[in-house]
Amino acid sequence: MLSEEIRNKYQLVIGLEVHAQLLTESKMFAADANLYGQAPNTQISVITLGHPGTLPKVNRKAIAYAIKMGLACNSQITRHNVFARKNYFYPDLPKGYQLTQDKGPICVGGTVPIELADGTKKEVQLNRVHMEEDAGKSIHLAGEADTLVDFNRAGTPLIEIVTEPDLNSPEEAYAFLVEVKKLVKYLDICDGNMEEGSLRCDANISVRLKEASELGKKVEVKNMNSFRNVFRAIEHEHERLIGLIEAGEEVISETRTFDAATGLTSSMRTKEDLNDYRYFPEPDLSPVVISDEWLNAVKSSMPVLPRDLHKKFVEEYGLPAYDASFLTEAKEVAHWFDELCSKTNNYKAASNWMMGPVKSALNELALQMDDFPVSSQSLASLISLVDENKVSHTAASQKIFPALLQSPNESPLEIAQRMNLIQESDEGSLKPIIEAVLAENAAKVKQYKSGKKGLIGMFMGQVMQKSKGKADPKVATKLLTELLEN
Repeated sequence: MLSEEIRNKYQLVIGLEVHAQLLTESKMFAADANLYGQAPNTQISVITLGHPGTLPKVNRKAIAYAIKMGLACNSQITRHNVFARKNYFYPDLPKGYQLTQDKGPICVGGTVPIELADGTKKEVQLNRVHMEEDAGKSIHLAGEADTLVDFNRAGTPLIEIVTEPDLNSPEEAYAFLVEVKKLVKYLDICDGNMEEGSLRCDANISVRLKEASELGKKVEVKNMNSFRNVFRAIEHEHERLIGLIEAGEEVISETRTFDAATGLTSSMRTKEDLNDYRYFPEPDLSPVVISDEWLNAVKSSMPVLPRDLHKKFVEEYGLPAYDASFLTEAKEVAHWFDELCSKTNNYKAASNWMMGPVKSALNELALQMDDFPVSSQSLASLISLVDENKVSHTAASQKIFPALLQSPNESPLEIAQRMNLIQESDEGSLKPIIEAVLAENAAKVKQYKSGKKGLIGMFMGQVMQKSKGKADPKVATKLLTELLEN
């Protein structure tokens, strides 16, 4: 481990390349189905395999999805798009080249806002978002000498989101990935599943002395299948690169792989230069021109973004930033909560219910928000029962809400009546109960009047017991205090 003194001499510089598979029905340049988990080599055609005489055709929906990402990041949308062949050989690249965008990405520049755990905010600068097709997948089975290749993934539409070298800590990189995943899911262009490879990240990492103006030599780390592993790989490389420089050794610009079991990286190959790929324009594809009409149609289909909902929840609903961040983590939760707030004015109570009982129920029942059995109207009615002091919050959360999960078509009021949970708020009915409690505890009453005011909790406990939990706490406390003070 390096000392803090040595670490503080250097600045960590990170650029991320995030690949997001697009949720189109077919592939980027062919009509093959874009499906995950199918039997190997069943979702391919002669076009995907690059057979002689075949011609690719651009997937229009993939273009629209890329535009959506650019609009969400305030990027400049390139109106005249051409594709290029990126030439390199891997066994899982059936054509021997990858169709991608070289000099003219569809989205130029832009930013992604992030916020760290300590409240620090930053606008991460993007270099570009470009379109390309995915490669196949090499499969190395334990104990087998041969490598198997599944071409099903080949040709799957991708966008690659490339940042500037604008991140300076593993925490910033992690926050950026969380925000990108949230964005693509809100836009409905990618499911964000890193385990299935729908979202993949490569990290370009370098260090330099804090007073230096030039960037240090970078390494690229690949094969990271979770945000946590990206964080760990950056941490490891940070230490390793500083250690090399401090020892007077040369930093080699190379591609490295990350081993999740050990937390270490190892060299795969020296880093390719751009000219190694011998890019040239794809001769079989005409330029894709994005007209004003098409661009405006995509703009009109844009959903409300998480940052806009966060602002609404804080400014219109008066929620703390923490609540708003929790509620906008998932699009389905945010929209369900927004609908709930159209049916109740007690926005903070609604937020507390979402972060407490609703979240717990979703976890226990292994449900997504879209499958939640209780309607927003039912939850709003339950909040009203508590606000109107018809039932206690304890009864609402511990008895009525679980019953609602079992009988979602029954109203909260009907459940409260059936379970005899309606609070008694009538002073005329409560007064005899309170008087009886005081008569049974004459000695305690004397102690209260002599200054032991803490005994009021004991009296209230007995009032609740005698009323079988139905006494309205506010009304009962008021009556109890009046009788004790007289």
